[in-house]
Amino acid sequence: MRTYVLGASVAALCATGAVAGGIERSSNNYGLLFDDGNQVELTFSHVAPNVSGDYVAAAGGGSTGDMAGDYTSTGVAYKTDINDRLSFGLFFNEGYGASSTYREGFYTGLNAEWDSNQTAVILKYQATDRVSVYGGVRYIESRADIAIPDQMIRAQTARGAAEASAAAAAAAAAYGASDPRTIGAQNLAARLSAVASSPTSLEFSANAETDGVFGYVLGAAYEIPDIALRVGLTWQNAVTHEFDTTETSLGYGVVGVESTTEIELPQSLALDFQTGVAKDTLVFGQIKWTEWSKWEVRTQEYDRVTGGDAITGIDDDVITWQLGVGRRFSDAFSGFARVTYEKSNGGIASRLAPTDGRISLGLGGTYTDGIMTIRGGVEFAKLGDAEDASGTKFEDNTFMGLGAAMTFAF
Repeated sequence: MRTYVLGASVAALCATGAVAGGIERSSNNYGLLFDDGNQVELTFSHVAPNVSGDYVAAAGGGSTGDMAGDYTSTGVAYKTDINDRLSFGLFFNEGYGASSTYREGFYTGLNAEWDSNQTAVILKYQATDRVSVYGGVRYIESRADIAIPDQMIRAQTARGAAEASAAAAAAAAAYGASDPRTIGAQNLAARLSAVASSPTSLEFSANAETDGVFGYVLGAAYEIPDIALRVGLTWQNAVTHEFDTTETSLGYGVVGVESTTEIELPQSLALDFQTGVAKDTLVFGQIKWTEWSKWEVRTQEYDRVTGGDAITGIDDDVITWQLGVGRRFSDAFSGFARVTYEKSNGGIASRLAPTDGRISLGLGGTYTDGIMTIRGGVEFAKLGDAEDASGTKFEDNTFMGLGAAMTFAF
């Protein structure tokens, strides 16, 4: 029982990110590089989140309805040994994604989609019996769309007009009515007031074309095979998409304006570990830091007409803790359980990802028959409560995830 319980847990239960601390839906199972011989792995997961909130009275009250869409992720991985020390791995998955749609209440019509595909080519070098290093490149293709309904843009514009009017009054009291600062604030207030009362729809949309970008993976591991001990540290660098973006908002006079939008997918550092603690029993886990505070969506025209606002973003970095135990019951059957935790950070939540932290429990098992290994698992999570900028509260939300993997050794 060297590595397969840990591999099963990662492959079967990795796809939970879109309702947790970021938009990562699945990560590559680099643990496959440590398995003996040639390996082909097929993975599948389905996550069904339930995320809803209650509007404040100023937004009309009532429920937002379930705004987080179900999603399915698939992956393929191949590993082979080039010689006694050098191994090659090829990984495909749908690494990042988001799907948010409001169908009830004041936010009705707010919609965002992010889709991506990720390919990684990795080499592992066995420096000694206990020390190995690995690394390579990954290529990520992503596309995104967002729509913000008229009533939300109109309300935001009206708030901006009120703030500009208050600023104009303060400037007049401090500097006089003819001061350029007073006149500038008055002009801004007048312009925003006119837009807020315009009969033309203010609905805003941004469509980002598919963009591809290369990144890097570096890692090192230490093993004691006799006790199934392995500790590995993996770093993935930050990459920045440069999306060709088309924006439209008729009420603001923005019609098919094209620009470039830079969005960073953040760097991450993951420490994986496993060790045998008794006969046929393995403890495993991971501590992963991801710099999600660098991720925000800020398009040219939205930034201009709102006076410097981002469409959405994440305020804090995320540390994900996992701890599990695996048990082999026979040569063919084993099982595992895993707990995952992300701390709630507080602050203002994005309407497109209105959760803050989570705790989840995953259960699964493995069946081996000759060259074939089948793995499956289920994960249940309680998502952390969150509050957005309007005061809408998202509480008592959950998700359930199902995962399966099939590996062939040859």
